Amino acid sequence: MKSRRATHARRASERLRLTVGRALLLAAIVVAWELGARAGVIDPYFVSRPSRLAQTMAGWFAGGFIYPHIWATVQEAVIGLAVGIVGGVLVGMVFAFFPFLSGLFHPLIVVFNATPRIALAPLFIVWLGIGLTSKVAMVVSLVFFIIFFSTYAGLRDVDVNLINHVRVMGGTRRDLMRHVLLPSALTWIFASLRACVGFAVIGAIIGEYLGADRGIGWIVQYGESMFDSNMVIAGLLVLMVFVATLDGSLGWLERRFSHWKQKPL
Repeated sequence: MKSRRATHARRASERLRLTVGRALLLAAIVVAWELGARAGVIDPYFVSRPSRLAQTMAGWFAGGFIYPHIWATVQEAVIGLAVGIVGGVLVGMVFAFFPFLSGLFHPLIVVFNATPRIALAPLFIVWLGIGLTSKVAMVVSLVFFIIFFSTYAGLRDVDVNLINHVRVMGGTRRDLMRHVLLPSALTWIFASLRACVGFAVIGAIIGEYLGADRGIGWIVQYGESMFDSNMVIAGLLVLMVFVATLDGSLGWLERRFSHWKQKPL
């Protein structure tokens, strides 16, 4: 018991040091950026400066300008992420349990995965309009394949001897799924989820960039059309905060549902 408490205390201390280190690193970057822009070492016309960016974003939030755009991007990314995850997990499980279907559809999966998504974005807009649906389709086209391949690999990677041991001990198909197959798949799925967050946001931004009437991607595109680097970078910073929040939420879910995994001392 004492050893376990000491281990938890050490891990908590390491997380605290890591958090403080990240905060200090971010502060150093911001201070260097601001001082460089004010001294003329960095041209603020191209990269703005932190104080001006903070003023711009504060005005956006105080005036309510940013909220509809954040909500639009959040909807597109989260809905597309959820649909892509569910679809990828289900299809990956079907292909893992039915090898004939896997062999039959494997060439199609490879071809569709190799298709450049940026080329599909205009088609999604033509087919589905400039609203929410086309952006969700864009996100799903990116997320689905990552989750599918992770699920498929996780289920196929299970040790056959472990499966045979469970069967010899009288384990049912439900026991096999719950205690062997699902934990193996979850390890692979959670390992890919953090990458999926970035791809989901990229898909939403690409869709907004090519055709939308709101969203953070629209802000960035509008700022570029006005040659306003301050607006572009401010929009990107808002986007980074959203991605960090979503990534942190997924990290919490991973720790919550992967508590069975052996952790390093």
